[in-house]
Amino acid sequence: MRMSNMFSRTLREAPSGADSKGYEYLLRAGYIRQMGAGIFSLLPLGFRATAKIEAIIREEMERIGAQEILMPVVNTADIWKETGRYYSIDKEMSRFEDRAGRDMVLAMTHEEAVTDLARGEIDSYKRLPLLVYQIQTKWRDDPRPRAGLIRVREFTMKDSYSFDRDQAGLDKVYKAHYKAYFRIFSRCALPSIAVGADSGMMGGKVSHEYMYLSPIGEDTIITCPECGYTANRQVAAFKKEYFPEEEKELKKVETPDTKTIDSLCEFLNIEPRQTAKAVFMVGTFVDDHTGEEHEKLIVAIIRGDLDVEESKLSNAARANSIRPAHEEEITSHGIVPGFGSLIGATGDFIAIVDDSAARSNNLVAGANEAGYHYLNTNYGRDYSGTVADIASARDGFACPVCSKKLSASKGVEIGNIFQLGTRYSESMNCYYQDEDGTRKPVIMGSYGIGVGRLLACIAEEHNDEAGLALPVSVAPYQVHLISLVKDTAVAESVYESLQNAGIDVLYDDRKESAGVKFADADLIGIPVRITIGNRSLKEGKVEVKIRTTGETTSFLVEDLADEVKAELAKLQKEIDDNIVEKELN
Repeated sequence: MRMSNMFSRTLREAPSGADSKGYEYLLRAGYIRQMGAGIFSLLPLGFRATAKIEAIIREEMERIGAQEILMPVVNTADIWKETGRYYSIDKEMSRFEDRAGRDMVLAMTHEEAVTDLARGEIDSYKRLPLLVYQIQTKWRDDPRPRAGLIRVREFTMKDSYSFDRDQAGLDKVYKAHYKAYFRIFSRCALPSIAVGADSGMMGGKVSHEYMYLSPIGEDTIITCPECGYTANRQVAAFKKEYFPEEEKELKKVETPDTKTIDSLCEFLNIEPRQTAKAVFMVGTFVDDHTGEEHEKLIVAIIRGDLDVEESKLSNAARANSIRPAHEEEITSHGIVPGFGSLIGATGDFIAIVDDSAARSNNLVAGANEAGYHYLNTNYGRDYSGTVADIASARDGFACPVCSKKLSASKGVEIGNIFQLGTRYSESMNCYYQDEDGTRKPVIMGSYGIGVGRLLACIAEEHNDEAGLALPVSVAPYQVHLISLVKDTAVAESVYESLQNAGIDVLYDDRKESAGVKFADADLIGIPVRITIGNRSLKEGKVEVKIRTTGETTSFLVEDLADEVKAELAKLQKEIDDNIVEKELN
């Protein structure tokens, strides 16, 4: 490709709103352009890079026996109504009517669509196991798109789906994906870790997320440096300390101006662990059959030295979503904000009590009267509720496995795998006939990778002060050819010889200064740069520079194609030698 004919152009400065280095460079180098919030076009360089990522994904999916299909992005709403997700998913899913008045949706994932396909193809145990995948457009009307391709509304995703007759089959294909994902990310030269995760709207009981650790990430990852325990904070456990003792008599005391745990502890000269904190949320609950929504107050009680993890609380309450409660929603249940507890609360609400509070005695809690608290409150005697782990893990807490200190870091989710079980097959009547003639629901799994987000994370990982420095496995071109001589015949000859040797070349044939050409080459980030200059050409040589290391070598023109192929092979070998093949224990 000649740069004089390139559709895109480089930018000297990033447009406003580029809130990460990788995003800035993808914009400036002409890989992507933004149309609207969370909506991007891939320009030629971006399209070629994602095509190479997709090629790696296809190779690894077919390596584990997956067959490629393509399902429509526009789905009939009927199949989503069968599973109840048409009603339970909020505004992230875009709904519309076709010209005949039929309800339709833009698919944000394809579990319903693939189950609809499978129930027409699978009738016997002899048809199982099966594994299919697609690379297809998805739409999620995310309210907070950010960081370019990191968080968007329209995106390309690899999603694969497994169908098995039993749990053993699902475990096998789940482990195959677990390993394949590490191969994919390491072939893209992107470091990743797998963490235990919340299944969320997908359903199922077992799931893992693959994380690229980066300060730009929105997820908090909890890890143990000693034993290797890892989990998303949404589900992360930690070893709690409990403080059981003989129950004491309940006593109301005056505590003016003590609406916070800190002010309460200072006034009573106690520690936060000696208090029971009340957190008030409102949960949305959806009837899977009618789609009717209703809200209910959720009162969470947790020891004062801990914080509530909203994802855990939502799961414990079985709410579709939760939000902070308004003051009038709290007071309507006889609860006084700042001095609230479950003691004396009235009306219909859900009470969730963290085990830290349930298993510690004589805690100070609100008296539901302004300016007053109770001393010596005890779960079971003074109040009740569903006991669950709703506490948020954080840096320095004790590991649930080895008791050493946990660490917290930020990460970007680049892939996920879910054991769906029979969540979709039962609701959509996807059954098979077993050897003994009984009908059984198909056991399913779902596995996703965001292609654009993967490119964005690669750009975050592989850059320097001058621009992108992409790995050879995913760079849009292998070689960036720059000509600084007036005699175009030599450059044309080199360009042709490299192409004939099967090398992908971006040829800068523009009438620009050397400084502009070098700056653009560094910005675009092609792995190998070849410069045809007057001085070296007098000796029959050209200069070859490796983008990542800055190492420069001169080669004879007649040997250039072979030498460049050797350099590219070295770069690829560095990636291949570091392919990760982690097994799921």
